[in-house]
Amino acid sequence: MPMQPSREDAWVLLSEYTQNESLRKHALAVEACVRAYARKTGADEGLWGITALLHDFDYERWPNDAHNPTEEHPAAGSAILRERGYSEETIHAIVSHADYTGVPRESPLDHTLFACDELAGFLTACSLVKPGKSIFEVEADSVKRKLKDKAFARGVNRDDVRKGAEELGIPLEEHIAFCIAAMRAVADELGLRGNQRGDQVTSA
Repeated sequence: MPMQPSREDAWVLLSEYTQNESLRKHALAVEACVRAYARKTGADEGLWGITALLHDFDYERWPNDAHNPTEEHPAAGSAILRERGYSEETIHAIVSHADYTGVPRESPLDHTLFACDELAGFLTACSLVKPGKSIFEVEADSVKRKLKDKAFARGVNRDDVRKGAEELGIPLEEHIAFCIAAMRAVADELGLRGNQRGDQVTSA
């Protein structure tokens, strides 16, 4: 069996196709959340992390505003991933995270990627409107309230956030708190430490 591409390989691929810094940070945020769930459940953290890191790597080049199920994102990216030697488990999770592809989510990885994608974006938005622009200022109960404000972070699909927690079989507030903690652990990479000191970590 050929060796699977490494996390470093995945980062190089992401950087090749994604120039937008916000999209790169979104990839890192989703990676942090999905990796944390892998650790919690005893899954393959490397495989899950790479899948999350690359879930939108083709989005900047092929944004697929028309939601074509077989062209542009994520179909275009899946072909590239297959050529580069990524596993079918990774490719299936990435394709199934977009409902419009019609590919059903089946594995724990499929469900976890879907559950973390929109929520990670929403948590970033919640962080950036805080006085210190920090993930350490974000709490689960306030995030739940923000989800009801349809004028805030309009690009985030609220139904997907709720459906994601349902697919994981855990309460929404618990899922939010878990992802906040995961993102706090990589706050510097995400640019979301704000004015918090490195030793100043609060609980979710």
